[in-house]
Amino acid sequence: MTSPEPRDAFKEGSDYVQSLDRALTVILAFNQRGAMSQSELAEITGLSRAVVRRMLLTLKYLGYVSQSGRQFSLTPRILDLGFSYLSSLSVTEFALPIMEDVVRKTGESCSMSVLDGHEIVYVQRVAAKKIMAVTLGVGARLPAFCASMGRVLLGGLGEQELDSWLDDLTPQQLTGRTLTDRTLLRQEIMKVGAQGFAYVEQELELGLCSVAVPVRDRTRRVCAALNIGMPYSEGARTRAVKELVPVLREAATQIDRSLLTR
Repeated sequence: MTSPEPRDAFKEGSDYVQSLDRALTVILAFNQRGAMSQSELAEITGLSRAVVRRMLLTLKYLGYVSQSGRQFSLTPRILDLGFSYLSSLSVTEFALPIMEDVVRKTGESCSMSVLDGHEIVYVQRVAAKKIMAVTLGVGARLPAFCASMGRVLLGGLGEQELDSWLDDLTPQQLTGRTLTDRTLLRQEIMKVGAQGFAYVEQELELGLCSVAVPVRDRTRRVCAALNIGMPYSEGARTRAVKELVPVLREAATQIDRSLLTR
């Protein structure tokens, strides 16, 4: 008789947690589609519908899955798991010299953030030697819906995830230019996802604007955002798109490659 593979041998032991294996199998199945029914998940995972139902209801209770009718989808909270992965790789450490180079090339501050609920959290920042109205550091939080990095991170979500996120959003009018209409906001986020960058002008605070691009993990999913923030001036949008986006994309590509080799 053929000896079992190491993985199979482990599964037969007392240390194996079957429910954890099944829950992760259900979570990973969502890579194939943004939203699915119990039957579809059962077919993809090979698990029984009863098991899939228990996994989904537990994940829903924990906040990692949302339900709309018979369709289930992951929530933004699943990004917490991705953030743990980034932290374990010290992505902010090997991103630091790349971000410092961005500041040298542009003369503007460069930041990295991740999505946490309805906010972005700064995980790395290199400030330019300028006097800014907003002082931000690692751990700082900003509303995601009106921040360039927030829109880039949201642009990486599936449509079902984004709709769920928007349904729970209560947008505040921070300035006269803040976009708060959910329909228009969704359109803008979808546009950002398609074009691969976000430019936000005086929506967070008057006199400030920023541009951001996505950082992607090994599976090419958006795991973080990289941005340049600067004072608003006439022609800021043109400069951001023509000069700053290429610099940010080059930096993001370097970070992406670093993640691939870790």
